[in-house]
Formats: sequence, structure tokens, C-alpha cells
Amino acid sequence: MALSLAAAGCAPAAAPAGPAPITASVDRLLDSLPLRDRIAQLVVPWIAGGYTAFDEAAFSRAVMWVDSLHVGGVIISIGSPLDVAARLNHLQERSPLPLLIASDLESGTTFRLVGGTPFPPNMGLGASGKELDAYEVGRVTALEGRAVGIHMTFAPVADVNNNPANPIINTRSFGEDPHAVARLVTAAIRGIQEHGMYATAKHFPGHGDTGTDSHIALPVIGADWARLDTVELVPFRAAVAAGVTAVMSAHIALPGIDSGRTRPGTVEPAILTGLLRDSLGFTGLAVTDALNMGALVSTLGPSEAPVLAFLAGADMLLQPADPAVTIDAMERAVRSGRISEARLNRSVRRILLLKERLGLFTRRVVSLDSVPAVVGRSDFLAEAREIAARSIVLAGDSGGAVDSLRAAPRALTLVAYGDETSPTAGAALAGELRARGHRVTLVRLAPASGPASYDSARTAIAANPLAVFAVAIRASAARGTIGMPAALATLIDSTALARPAVLVSLGSPYIVAETPHVGSYLVAWAANAISEQAAARALSGAAITGRLPVRVPPALPLGAGLDRPELRRPAP
Repeated sequence: MALSLAAAGCAPAAAPAGPAPITASVDRLLDSLPLRDRIAQLVVPWIAGGYTAFDEAAFSRAVMWVDSLHVGGVIISIGSPLDVAARLNHLQERSPLPLLIASDLESGTTFRLVGGTPFPPNMGLGASGKELDAYEVGRVTALEGRAVGIHMTFAPVADVNNNPANPIINTRSFGEDPHAVARLVTAAIRGIQEHGMYATAKHFPGHGDTGTDSHIALPVIGADWARLDTVELVPFRAAVAAGVTAVMSAHIALPGIDSGRTRPGTVEPAILTGLLRDSLGFTGLAVTDALNMGALVSTLGPSEAPVLAFLAGADMLLQPADPAVTIDAMERAVRSGRISEARLNRSVRRILLLKERLGLFTRRVVSLDSVPAVVGRSDFLAEAREIAARSIVLAGDSGGAVDSLRAAPRALTLVAYGDETSPTAGAALAGELRARGHRVTLVRLAPASGPASYDSARTAIAANPLAVFAVAIRASAARGTIGMPAALATLIDSTALARPAVLVSLGSPYIVAETPHVGSYLVAWAANAISEQAAARALSGAAITGRLPVRVPPALPLGAGLDRPELRRPAP
């Protein structure tokens, strides 16, 4: 195999801004690749990011995908920055061609890198309303991600979250105003792509108005063209205008624009070709959402889904159930004439050009020594603290409980609820409240908590004059629902009837609808240390300026939020 462009070294962080001409060297390389190797360039499987030995079974399987199948890239999941960088370097060194490394770095690398800078989720940025905040999150994401060897982020989320019951988008969206979302999507793309990383707008043509998780089953959106054109497509049109590198398809059915059919948009030419390329004029890389998700494999199977997605207009086939099965199915489709070689070559060329623009044919590995100098560094953390402070929303304080806390330190009971994705929710909030002089009794609840735990919580609540509930509920793949356990909602609501109480959301803003008697509601967006500390400072006198970027039925309109100026209190 003639690999005239291939070499190894340290990857630069050159900004992938602007389209690049088709180079003769890429064309020569493309012509030299056998059919299966060209197909393999389209296939990008998922690998774990945590530490294991290189001969561990799962990682050995990933090595086989690189060594034997010659896949075009990998999607890296959760791990420490050094573990991720070491894994990716090892795979890059073994790969015949450089790998394009991608990851879901939504609202910062902390989404996947344990130790990355923790920003609020996109909806928190929508609450601040500042395009510069979205740009800066994109900038830091690119710098931290490139430091560990990641070249493409599957972000920003461009969905308009106009369905409070959406179990999978929620705070991953910037909000429900299409034009506000478009402005922040554009800023995020610029921040990412001007600092060396490729951005991906997702989930096309819009996953915000669904009540079904596409990881489980096929969501159906009944919108017609006029509705899509004025709501869902507004941020995607802005992303295309901003020069976004890639657009990811959504596994959703749109019978209103698909002649009444209910099949995933990922495999529908009217969506990926007709709508995305012809109507929106997108000329970049079209990528599928994960091909092993229930919305696809349950109806189409692991062999047919990737072929249909490619025929529909996708260039890159992400996270197939079995990469070898996918390559085999695609080879059969090409050899039978179902897929033309010209069509295949167009997609392969797009991918090779992205690799060339990144300089991967010259240098493809990163320096492990430089990772700690970039990921989670102090100026990034300081910026995250400022953005988190601007994201805090005081959605209501009819009983004055928040103003009481802000006026002077109080004795309070903090009841913290976190699920398996946020088992330490409330810890940083409690620590910062104590540092601000409040006398805090901390009680923890979890999904497994039974009646005895709730009885203990009631006893602790009764011992102090004020209660604060910190609740971390966020969208989680394959869960299918989003909301508080009934026992928790009952505890919060009954407490609010009996004594001053504050509900602090460390995730979904919609949970207050489950507690109609709560009058004091603070939205802090995330169960990470920086957002929790920002919430504690807001409860202790820091300025509060955020606005809800979504409606929260039945009572809170779009833009709801009470301003509070900074209060100067003596240090405890």
C-alpha cells in the first residue's frame, strides 16, 4: 500500500478554519487504497477511555480494528486526560493511516475527560445569554481536547429544546428560542474551530421536540416544513453559515416532510441529502449518530443500517454495532453496484482532507508531558467560575428564603439528591455554604433510598429552621424518562408548606413543576464543583443575573429570573 503521506510525530494545534482545496497528494493516496481500506475510512467505532493495560481484551479489540480493519478513526469515551492520550497515541502509532479522533465534548472536555475544565451545560450558557461565554467554552474545549489527541468534537448541540418532557436533550440544548440558540451555536463553533478542532452541529434536523429517547426507540416529530424552517432549522442554518465542519444526523422520524413515512432521518435521503445538502447548502462532512442505538438497530439491523445511512447521504459511520460487519456490508453494496465507487470516493476524500488539514500525515501523536500543562489549568478554571456565576438563575423567591440566606449566615439542612451519574451531588455546595458561614447539616438521598432514608431526612429537616434541596436530575442515555422520584418530590413539596425551603436544581430546570408549593427556586445547571460553588455564593450574597432560556410550565415564562445585586457581607 502506498502511504506517501503517512508519518508519526507530535500533533500540532493548527486551526482547521475554512475549506481546503483537494490536494494532489490526497488524490494519489485515495487512488492507492484498496476498496476495503477506503470503506474502512468511513467507519469510526467507540472505545473506552479509562486506564487498562494494552493487552486487556476490550482494548485489544480496538487495536484489531486499527491493525486489521484499518478503521478511519475512533470515538474516545470517559477517562483521565493522560490515560486517553496514552491510548490514542498507541493506536495512532499502530494505524497504517492517521486516525481521526472524535469525542462528545459537549459543554467542555469534562463531559469525557476526568479533570477537564467543568463548565455549565449549554442551557446554563443560554441563561447567561452571552455569546462570548459560548465562544470561550469552545476555545477551551479545543485546546484541552487537542492536547490529549482529540481532533473533532460532536458539539455543539444545535437542538431547540421546546419540549419540557424531552428525556435526552434537556440542558444539552442552549434553550428554546431558535434565534438565541443560533447565536450561541455560531459562537461555540467559532471558539472550537478557531482553536484547532473540528466542530459538529447535532442532531439534524432537530431532536428538541421529542418525548422519546432515540437510544431506546424511534422518536417521531410531526412538524411540517414551515415549522421546521422557523424553529428547528434556524440553528443548523446558522451553523452552516458559520462554516461548521460536520453535521450529525438524528435518529428521528419526520413524516411531515418524508411523505408520511416513519423511518429514521439518518437513513432518509430527503433529510441528509435533500434537506441538509440541497436546501441548507451544506458541503461539509455528514456523520451519523451512533449506529448501535435502538432507534436504528431494532428496526434495520446492524448490516443494513450503515448502508442505508450512507445511501441517504452520510459520509462517516459512527459507532456501529460491529465494525467488521459494517465494512463487509458496505463492500457487498459497492461490489453489487448498490453504492457507486464515485460516491464512496467523495466521502473518503472528505475524510482524508480533514486529516490533511490537521497535519496528521506529518505528525499524529501528542506529548504526554504537555497534557497537564493544558488540561484543567488555572486560567481555564477561573473562566469557568465566572461563566458559572453568570449562569445562575433565581427563578423565584416568593417566600423570601433565598433573600434570607443572602442577608446573613443561617442554620440549615441541605438535602442532596444525586443519581448514579452524580453520586457526590451537593458536596461542593455544602462545603462552600459552610465556608460562607452557614451551619449546614447534610443529608444524602439517592435512587435506592427507601422509606427509612426519607424518614431520616425529615428528622434532619425538622432540626433546622430552613431547608435547602439540591437535586441533580439530568438527561441520561437509555433511561427514557427525566424527573424526580415521587418520594423526593413529595418530601420537597411538603417541606415547602411547613417551613422556608429553597430548591436548587443542579440539572434540569423543569423539576420545579413537580413541586407546586416551592416558592424559592435557584437553577445552577450542573452537579460539578464549580457550578455548585457558584450556587452557594449566590445563596450567600453574590450577584445573580441569569435568565431562564426555556419556559418551565406551568408558571415560569421564557426569560424568567430575578436580579440580585452583590451583597457585601463580613467574612465569616
